[in-house]
Amino acid sequence: MKHLYTQFMKSIKTYNPFNGEHLKTYKQDSEPLIKEKLELAERTFKTWKEIEIEERIELLQNLADEVFKNKEKLSQLMTEEMGKPILESEAEIDKCIYLIDFYSKNAEQFLQDAIIKTDAHESFISYDPLGCVLAIMPWNYPFWQVFRFAIPTLTAGNVGLLKHASNVTGCAIAIEKLFLDAKFPKGCFQTLITDHETIENLMENDIVKAVSLTGSEKAGRKIAELAGKNLKPSLLELGGNNACIILKDADLDQHMDSIVKARMQNSGQSCIAAKRFIVEEAIYDDFIEKFTSKVKALNYGDPLEKKTTISCLAREDLAETLEKQVQKSIDLGAKIIEGHKRNGAYYPPTILTEVTTEMPVFNEETFGPVAAIIKVKTEDEAYEAAANSKFGLGTMVFTSNYEAASKRVSNIEDGGFFINSMVKSDPRLPFGGTKISGYGRELSKEGILSFVNIKTTYINK
Repeated sequence: MKHLYTQFMKSIKTYNPFNGEHLKTYKQDSEPLIKEKLELAERTFKTWKEIEIEERIELLQNLADEVFKNKEKLSQLMTEEMGKPILESEAEIDKCIYLIDFYSKNAEQFLQDAIIKTDAHESFISYDPLGCVLAIMPWNYPFWQVFRFAIPTLTAGNVGLLKHASNVTGCAIAIEKLFLDAKFPKGCFQTLITDHETIENLMENDIVKAVSLTGSEKAGRKIAELAGKNLKPSLLELGGNNACIILKDADLDQHMDSIVKARMQNSGQSCIAAKRFIVEEAIYDDFIEKFTSKVKALNYGDPLEKKTTISCLAREDLAETLEKQVQKSIDLGAKIIEGHKRNGAYYPPTILTEVTTEMPVFNEETFGPVAAIIKVKTEDEAYEAAANSKFGLGTMVFTSNYEAASKRVSNIEDGGFFINSMVKSDPRLPFGGTKISGYGRELSKEGILSFVNIKTTYINK
């Protein structure tokens, strides 16, 4: 009894990373409360899976209305908890609405039975929901990451449990309220206010049928181990070290805004951000000049102000880690063009040149506004450098010859290959990685089929 009481008294505190202000204190869920939520999820699934797709789609439309109605409040909450510039927070909410709209229009088609001609009188494939799916989500896109899990997963007939990052607990609670206010059945989507120590128990519970994680490589390995041990499906979207190839025929004036955004959006805190800039030497000096000029023009300030285009990192320890990665790279011979002067949780946009493969800024994920520039002599060398990574989320190429670039797709093992565009997630396209960037796919048709039983039915007279 004492153990349960002690756990109940644990709390989570959230802080504004820009000014250090304490935002709120939340009591963690007790063991009995977590058990209640699990049992509610199981009961709800039994009825939710029987609800017709048309009714689920109506609820999706209700949800889109709720998100739109609360856009200003949700955006402010996101910015206060993790420091995202307010215009980017508003854009994230808009993207969630677009995601809901996409599945409202396409879910029925994605989930319909597929008739297959065989020797049988009738044979077909159906897509049955698995049950309760646990989501372990990060803080960097606190609404988008959750919605891109929840919308297809729930629409397929599953129910969801969310273990969100502790520093965005307010966002986690707000998301559950959105589903309830949209008239989704109670227990269809629930937030667990708990710590990572609870995850192993959840994974071993028979009510939890599968898990989706967006997070670090370390977390991914642990969740994969637990999922394997308990023979449960898992989807892992982990870290990235995306290459951005700049070929000598690239139109820098046309694409430089996209190139800078690819690194600096969300203050550089994105798994799919451009992190290694691989530039052909014929255009190298021009690229450095134009890229540096754009980076210097970014406006640091209070993330709640609309004029702010870059802000602090989500926590001070994240800025400290980034600072150490950069300093170690400098010790190994990298040169600083701009930045590398940390102030608390703020780490300024930083540009490094003379980067080599043994440096952390080349072979590790840098989760913040750090651009590592690598000069290469030829196009072939550029693609070889891009492919030289243990990560595999996405690669982007900027060139005037998009047809030639499209023939290089097979040279890169990543989950995405973007030509004259930054790597991004789009509800219409599957999203995910390879190698230590994870496995499985979110979004599009592939995403809604991630947590279903693909069932064969074979009928003879």
